[in-house]
This record gives sequence, structure tokens and C-alpha cells, in this order.
Amino acid sequence: MAVPALAADGELNKKKLIVVICRGGMDGLSVAPPVGDGEYRGLRGSLALNDSALLLDGTFALHPQLAAVHAMAKAGEARIVPAVATPDRARSHFEAQDVLETGAAGVYTTTSGWLNRAVETLSAHRKVDALSVGPTAPLILRGKAPTASWSPGRSVDAEARLPMLLQDLYRNDPLLGPALARGLATETMAKDATAGLEGAQAAAMMGGKAGAGGGAPQPAAFVRAAAQQGRDAARTLGASLAGFMREPGGPTVAAISLDGFDSHANQAGLLTTRLAYLDAVLDGARTGLGPEWKNTVVVVATEFGRTARANGTGGTDHGTASTALLLGGALKPGGIVGDWPTLKAQALYENRDVAPTLDMRGLFKGVLAEHMGVDRPALDNAVFPNSAAARPVMGLV
Repeated sequence: MAVPALAADGELNKKKLIVVICRGGMDGLSVAPPVGDGEYRGLRGSLALNDSALLLDGTFALHPQLAAVHAMAKAGEARIVPAVATPDRARSHFEAQDVLETGAAGVYTTTSGWLNRAVETLSAHRKVDALSVGPTAPLILRGKAPTASWSPGRSVDAEARLPMLLQDLYRNDPLLGPALARGLATETMAKDATAGLEGAQAAAMMGGKAGAGGGAPQPAAFVRAAAQQGRDAARTLGASLAGFMREPGGPTVAAISLDGFDSHANQAGLLTTRLAYLDAVLDGARTGLGPEWKNTVVVVATEFGRTARANGTGGTDHGTASTALLLGGALKPGGIVGDWPTLKAQALYENRDVAPTLDMRGLFKGVLAEHMGVDRPALDNAVFPNSAAARPVMGLV
């Protein structure tokens, strides 16, 4: 049964939606490793997560850095979508991100984002304000509906997109591709480690053993302090966003982009940092929303997944299906969303990627229908043009 978008229902007015985009092609097999799949360890090799993984059920676990997400899952407030993809199959960052954010079936067919069009649809019948985190609105929130923007610091969006463009250009070059990937992985970790440099140094000096004259901080203590500084900053970011949304008359819809998930090299180290950051942002949002968490759904998505097999530089290359996350106090408890295709050789997409079993648009449609009150005709035509074949995933909230 369609959920009427026209209803100015008081309960609908309380609903809040946060969309988190993880740019770079987040590896779904690391986010939610299928540790119970018999092919998992053989395909992943050194990237396989074993005893450290946080178990969800007999098949799936979560990455050990997603401890807050795991706690939410155990409380019935988080679910995984382990084989989801946009209609795009080009494995290009820019093309895949365009399709992810516009909600179109093809690349560069529209200049507005599906979340903006959803806000426009809802705003015709009730007050719906939207907020993007960053100095400019991401494509997903661009369009006719007015949106606000909040920037917690300098933008790294332009810095992140140039490397991704270079990786698209050189991904098939046997020499330049791996070299560029290794350099970018090192740069990402360096940026994370120095984000809170002064505080980290102070913490390390206090916790490490120095020489008679004080000396330099111990390396291990510095790394731990830097990592904690990054998690604290991420948790503050999530809590600040939640603070805006919790205020009376605050935004109903928000979008935030997190960069740095392109893991061509040294994936284990890079994702340890990036997933810890994501976990802290989500935890900050949950605690910051307080009582409003029960009215909230958070969707975490990425433009594509990674190859099932590791490459020669300890990373993975551009793939197809990835794992999305659904969180929130409004979420209906349950298991995985969608179907798991398995990692058997005959089930892999083009003998290399997790095969998609769910259209990303169907996931977004389900949240917009059940949680925000957008009706099926609007979803199929206005929000996601010409998308009637992508049926909404129902039973989520």
C-alpha cells in the first residue's frame, strides 16, 4: 500500500532523515564481512577479518572499528544491506557518484539531486528544511528546493575529487595505478593522524616514557592519541549536526559526505582509520539527537564496492555491489536487507565483484515512503525519474 505524501500528519512532521555518503567506493566486504560464507577467507586472503570481527549473525559481522554501529544493531537500531548497487556499472568514481546522488538511471542526465527533489515534493504539503554539512551542498541536495549549509571547517571535497579523477584515468595502468594508490593511501592516513596534532602530542607526552629531560613522545602513544583525537573530532561533528536537527524548527533532512574510502593500497590500515571516523560520526549523531533519535533514520551509502579479491598492493580495486547501513531509532529491527548472493565463483559479478541483488534506488524509496511519507507515483517519477521497475523496499520502519 502506498504511503500518502500529501498527509500533513503530525507524526510525519517529526520524522528526520540523515544521508551519509562515503566517497571513494567503500569496501562492503570490510564494512560487513560475511565471515560465515565459505568462500570469504579464500577470496580475501590477508584482508579477511577473523576473530576481531563483531558478529551479527551466522553469516555476517561488522568491522571491529564499527563498535557503536554494532551496539546499535544489537539494540535493533541498525541493519546492513550487503549487496546493493546503483544502476551504473562503469566503476568510475565520477559516473557512479553522479548516479548515486541524482537518483537517475543514467549518467549526467540531470543536474539535481534525488534528496532535493524529495524535499521539494514534501515541501508542497508541509514544512521540510534541509541542511548539508560542508561549504557547498553536495549534488544529492542541489535543486529547486532551498537548502542550508553548515561548514565545520575547510573543505577537502575538491582535494579528494582530483585524486579520484586521476585514479579513474590510471586505474588500468600497471605502473602508475598502484603507485598513485599507495601515495594517496599514505596521504589519507597522514591527514587523519595530523588533524589533531597539538592535542595528540600533548596526550602522548603525558602518557609516554620520556628521557630525563622530557624527550619525545613514544610513537605508539602518539598514534593512539592521534587516533583518539580523530574519533573525538568525528563524534563532535555528528553531535553538532544532531544539535541543529534537534532544535525546534531545525532541519528535517541532512546530508553529509565523508571522503577517503578509495582503498587501492594498504586497505587494512586505511579502512581502520576511515571506519573508526564513520563510526564516531554516527555515534555522535545518535547521542546528540537524544529523544529525537526515535524519530530518525540514517542511511549510509557509497558509489560502488570493491573487488572480492585483494590486489597486489594490499588493497582492492573498483567493484560493483557494496554494503549500505541503515540506522536509527525509527528503524524496524530485523536481519539483513535484501538477498546475499554468496561469494561462490559462479555468483560473482564478472568473476570479480559482489553481485548486486538490490537497486540502491529501491532502498532510498523505501525509506522515503515509510519514514518520510512520499507516495509511490512521486518516487517513481519525480524523485527517481523513470524508475518504476525499482520497487521500494518496504518493512524498514
